[in-house]
Amino acid sequence: MSPTTLLDQTEHADLRGSLHELYRHLHSHPELSMQEEATAALVEERMSALGYDVFRCGGTGVVATLRNGDGPVVGFRADTDALPVEEDTGLEYASTARGSLPDGREVPVMHACGHDMHVTAAIGAATLLAQDRGGWSGTVVFLFQPGEETAEGAAAMLEDGLWDRAPRPEVIYGQHVWPGVAGTVDVTPGPAMTFSDAWRVTVKGRGGHGSQPESTIDPVVLAAHMIVRIQSLKSREVPAQKAAVITIATIHAGLKENIIPATAEFTVNMRNLDADVRDHLLGALRRVILAEAMASDAPEPEIEEIYTFPLLVNDEEETARVMGVLRGELGEEQVEEIPAVMGSEDFGALPDAIGVPGVYWFFGGLTREEVEGEEPTVTNHSPHFGPQLEPTLGVGVTAAYAVLSDRLGRTPA
Repeated sequence: MSPTTLLDQTEHADLRGSLHELYRHLHSHPELSMQEEATAALVEERMSALGYDVFRCGGTGVVATLRNGDGPVVGFRADTDALPVEEDTGLEYASTARGSLPDGREVPVMHACGHDMHVTAAIGAATLLAQDRGGWSGTVVFLFQPGEETAEGAAAMLEDGLWDRAPRPEVIYGQHVWPGVAGTVDVTPGPAMTFSDAWRVTVKGRGGHGSQPESTIDPVVLAAHMIVRIQSLKSREVPAQKAAVITIATIHAGLKENIIPATAEFTVNMRNLDADVRDHLLGALRRVILAEAMASDAPEPEIEEIYTFPLLVNDEEETARVMGVLRGELGEEQVEEIPAVMGSEDFGALPDAIGVPGVYWFFGGLTREEVEGEEPTVTNHSPHFGPQLEPTLGVGVTAAYAVLSDRLGRTPA
């Protein structure tokens, strides 16, 4: 049974309609990481109209502050970027947008991770706070952050002087739609999302004719040896009690079947929840790559860091308070404590930079049949990921508003 949300109330019917329209627009007009110009302009317009003080930060990031007398300063973050995915949801407002990656490649663009839902829910909560200034006191700071998918956005805002230019919150919240049942919220106290490190490895060999491999150093075979050894690191060098995931999802080499190429390239992504495990695996990755090259008498490979995500840790005391607020607002059965998620987020960099607590939760976006049926559940980053509009959005707005307004000195109705 889905909870009754604030958007279900008669007095918020106009807001519900406006937010639905906004969500459909954002979904139809996605923008790639650090290119969110139109999204940022729309956010600036909406938040300024609500009476928030607005400024750009980190390129396409937007900071919106509402001061409402004495009281706590509280932050809330929503990410804004989309992914290079071709949409296949069948929605009437599906994206047909195209964009360019930093290397110049043109790609389809889709909000395959639900950041359009995050922006809409944040604007919904911001609207409710602006409409009810008599019911709370303090300062609320909304952070519309670009570039989450590439781990660039939070760092860019911090480098642009975010906490020198905006009021410093005593706590920062965030949320993410995911393939749970719409109407539910999932929260993890303590370490909640993993470190993540991604490398691009260029394996160097010596090219030549496919009929004369003895005159070459084959980078394809060499890369294959590296990949097999890398995939054994988790099972042979990490204690069974520790979580870690290593994924090699891309490998490219050569142009023709009878030409041994001079180079091969692969990418590796590693996630874990423990700093010691992370340090060991980073060292082991480099050791294996260099040792395999040496074993093949090949030149030293090039290792390029693509990105690094920090460990996301939910402050346990503040998380307990948040869960109490959400259960009181949505119902005990709608809010569940879950183990850490092996995905990664740069949200944690924002509270960590000023040493304040952060809490980040998930809210479901699929029907129960989609989650519990025989077909595999559609996940974030899938071309088929299209959250059910309601009650998903209503829960996102209600959760954000309830947690913020409670911290700002009132108990939500």
